[in-house]
Amino acid sequence: MGADHATSEPTREEVDALPGSTLLEFGTSWCGWCRRAQPLIADALAAHPGVRHIKVADASGKPLGRSFGVKLWPTLVFLRDGKEMARLVRPPGAGAIREALAQIDR
Repeated sequence: MGADHATSEPTREEVDALPGSTLLEFGTSWCGWCRRAQPLIADALAAHPGVRHIKVADASGKPLGRSFGVKLWPTLVFLRDGKEMARLVRPPGAGAIREALAQIDR
């Protein structure tokens, strides 16, 4: 799990082709909501070491975020084999993140 958002984002085609379990985290390093969510995400991911975690620096006009319809940060998109299984926007706590991770990490 990276601490920073990636400076270059994968394409939608690359994301759709990812095998296994993936958590896409859309946000920015300066977003207060995003910073607040970091310990919640880390806590939930601790029990799911096999889940790939990709942090995407999102902004207006960024193609990957637009392809997922991201409007607020952080938006967490939970994928299994490239297919969206769950989504959380501004997650209320680690429990909600853990429940979504359980849907993709089987």
